[in-house]
Amino acid sequence: MSRPVRIAQLTCGADYSGVQNEIAEAAKAVDAEVFYPDISLNDLRRDFDSFGLNVKSPDLKLVIARAKALVTGKVEADAVFIGSCFRCAEAAIVRTELRRYIHMNSTLPVVSYSFTERTTSGTLLTRMEALTTIARRRALLAREKQTGITMGVDSGSSTTKCVIMKENEIIGTGWEPTIEVLKSSDLVVEAALAEAGLTMNDIEAIGTTGYGRFLIGKHLNADLVQEELTVNSKGAVYLADNQHGPATVIDIGGMDNKAISVMDGIPGTFTMGGICAGASGRFLEMTAKRLGIDITELGPLAMKGMGEEVPMNSYCIVFGTQSLVNALAAGSTPEDVAAAACHSVAEQVFEQQLQEIDIREPVIMVGGTSLIQGLVRAMGELLQTKIIVPHHSQYIGATGAALLASGFVDRKKE
Repeated sequence: MSRPVRIAQLTCGADYSGVQNEIAEAAKAVDAEVFYPDISLNDLRRDFDSFGLNVKSPDLKLVIARAKALVTGKVEADAVFIGSCFRCAEAAIVRTELRRYIHMNSTLPVVSYSFTERTTSGTLLTRMEALTTIARRRALLAREKQTGITMGVDSGSSTTKCVIMKENEIIGTGWEPTIEVLKSSDLVVEAALAEAGLTMNDIEAIGTTGYGRFLIGKHLNADLVQEELTVNSKGAVYLADNQHGPATVIDIGGMDNKAISVMDGIPGTFTMGGICAGASGRFLEMTAKRLGIDITELGPLAMKGMGEEVPMNSYCIVFGTQSLVNALAAGSTPEDVAAAACHSVAEQVFEQQLQEIDIREPVIMVGGTSLIQGLVRAMGELLQTKIIVPHHSQYIGATGAALLASGFVDRKKE
């Protein structure tokens, strides 16, 4: 696809809040263009009435009619961005229904977002990049097996990971805290190569993802530099051996969270972010520190506790931590506090991210936090389903990058 990716914009309030320029700038940064689907007044009247959702706002009626035009093929697009002001309850209902409607009745990738007056193009960039990636690289994302010898590096906010794969098997891994981005990258690459018994000369293709993907991609002369939403979803269904049919991927990270609805290995709808780090792995790290244990001990400790015994009623990481301090001072056990912290994170992810996608089984949890058993249990209880945590789940981004990078091995051989 040599032309810019055309992203249909279905928004209410973007102009009034000053966010429209930020949306356009984010799209431009990834060689995409946003546009409003053009419809007639008759289309508006007919399509709104037939949709069956009674809303009062004229702008929301227009959004609904534009969505119908996309699904029926009256207007062509490569992807869809649905957005509304986070303060409007009516818009939130419309946003949810349209996201589900487009996802169920078309193959268009969709991202929905509730913006504020402070939303910037930088905040929207990864979402726009993911939409353009799905539109441009659908064939690459459909890849099911890794070939050759490839490397994937995932530079996350908390940790940097590396995976080396050979003929569809992981043969080397590396894991380090993200401190200096390039230094952490060099350390994990060195560790993965040592475990695999290889040198850089043996690597046939490299993929990078995560926050530091551009810097590391340039440093390693990577063949693939791709945002984490598509890479993580691909790595998740690959490791869970669920590349056909539906799946839901949940990645609770150190700074933000990702929830992705996947069909046949390709993301359909997705969301990322959160109101506060109180819904992230960072809060669990702070909880472990307050309890005087290593983060690896938090999961087993939480499995012994009853979170219902500890009140947690704040989205804020600071006030959430204060709730834990108060609970300990009131006599709550470390086990109950650990369980309460896990339940709090799971509940916030459920309320903030999982309402923005269609949850379809199996539900796959990935990332470093998926190794915290108490968090997995809490999420399973909220969703009333068994959660799958695949082997190597903490290396999800690096695995996805190595898998997708093997598409470039094929090209080099042609």
